Amino acid sequence: MAQSMEKYIEDLNARKQAARGSARDEDIQHQKGRLTARERIEVLFDPGSFSEIDQLVLPRYTAYLGGKESRSGDGVITGFGTINGRNVMAAAQDASVMGGSLGEMHANKIVKALKMALQYGCPFIALNDSGGARIQEGVDSLGGYSRIFDANCEASGVIPQISVIMGPCAGGAVYSPALTDFVFMTDNSYMFITGPDVVRAVMQEEVSFEDLGGGMIHSQQSGVCHFLAQDDRDCLNQVRSLLSYLPSNNKDDPPYIRPVDDPERRCPELEQIVPADPRQPYDVRKVITSLVDDGRFMEVHELWAQNMVVGFARLNGWVIGIVANQPMVLAGCIDINASIKTSHFIRLCDSYNIPIVTLQDVPGFLPGKDQEYGGIIRNGARMIYAYSEATVPKLMIILRKSYGGAYCVMSSKGLRGDLLYAWPNAEIAVMGAEGAVNILFRSEIKAAEDPADRRRQLVSDYEAKFNNPYVAAARGLIDDVIEPGDSRRILVRALELTLSKRDLHVPKKHGISPM
Repeated sequence: MAQSMEKYIEDLNARKQAARGSARDEDIQHQKGRLTARERIEVLFDPGSFSEIDQLVLPRYTAYLGGKESRSGDGVITGFGTINGRNVMAAAQDASVMGGSLGEMHANKIVKALKMALQYGCPFIALNDSGGARIQEGVDSLGGYSRIFDANCEASGVIPQISVIMGPCAGGAVYSPALTDFVFMTDNSYMFITGPDVVRAVMQEEVSFEDLGGGMIHSQQSGVCHFLAQDDRDCLNQVRSLLSYLPSNNKDDPPYIRPVDDPERRCPELEQIVPADPRQPYDVRKVITSLVDDGRFMEVHELWAQNMVVGFARLNGWVIGIVANQPMVLAGCIDINASIKTSHFIRLCDSYNIPIVTLQDVPGFLPGKDQEYGGIIRNGARMIYAYSEATVPKLMIILRKSYGGAYCVMSSKGLRGDLLYAWPNAEIAVMGAEGAVNILFRSEIKAAEDPADRRRQLVSDYEAKFNNPYVAAARGLIDDVIEPGDSRRILVRALELTLSKRDLHVPKKHGISPM
């Protein structure tokens, strides 16, 4: 005898309720100071907008050796919804199902969601909370990771991919986040290739989970983490903020917001923020917040390679990416980590149609044996390649110093910089006046009756003839020398001219970027 529709619906609801887990599962996650996978989805997406898919997917075996069991959904929630009104696909690993471990069907769900995001042109967010590969599924689990990695590579530069580490992320699992555009971590999350037990056994080193792969380590030391958050809610709100600066895909423009801040606003405070003495440090973030709309700046990689500052802001409502030397750290010199940080950010901006504004105050590349042995030549070349390759609008202001090779690599005319400006105090040369004079006039200074006085005369003469912005302006290597207070107005006008820019490279499969 056929069942009534009511019975079928009761059976459906029972299956879906079972897939959601139990109150005990929630309690266990809360005791760790973490939200459940479903609670994370609720915080991340606009209220009531998330639609789950593949909730009834089951692994080939629901029971495994060791008494472990999976259930419908197989430990990952996938689906779509809206964030700030725009469509987003997501996959949230559920630590209450076999520790969030990844098996064949678990992986298939993630790959399916990511490919849907690619097909429909919307961002993809992965919320990671997993013990790693499901040992009981062996090579099927490893094959699942490979398919995820391939999907990450296919989607790279086409749709924004964001990884959020909200618990453990170990072994091969770490490479999917590493392939995405941005990595967020919470204070009580960690990621590493091999855990403390293996390190202890193989290397005879004692190290904690936090010291080996905690959020602070990856934010300050390795540079793996772009954003560090206090807890789950803080982290997910940061993700929502980041998405407000990113387009849905590489064919779209970033979201425009009608500005309140006056595009013609002058910034007289810049004359006090940046000292005239080129040896005196200042915080370049104060320059950035003075220039951009409403002083709002979302810094990326805030705690890593702090001699370079990168991040997102708006000028007259348009999204921009900012690259700026930080004189407070290493005098703003470019080192290996700063090169890697900057080149990644530039390529990301170029992929997603975000204009780049460079604020330059750089005495050069950081000297020393460690930098040379570490490959500053190879890594510094990344910045050259990234700036040259970028076809988005590239604007630049030289705030103070611009010396040597560092001038060349940071959005110069030779690297297709569009509109370049300098303040009247800018020093643009192969090197500083004192260094140049010591090399060029060593014998003359030594033979002078008063060497110190002769050196001062020669330095003054060198600065007047060579080490100023007017030489560069005379050669057309910068487009104008401007008053600091006019910087915002001039950048807004330059940006709105160059937004229609069309720039093409020589046809090729792809270039070979320095690695």
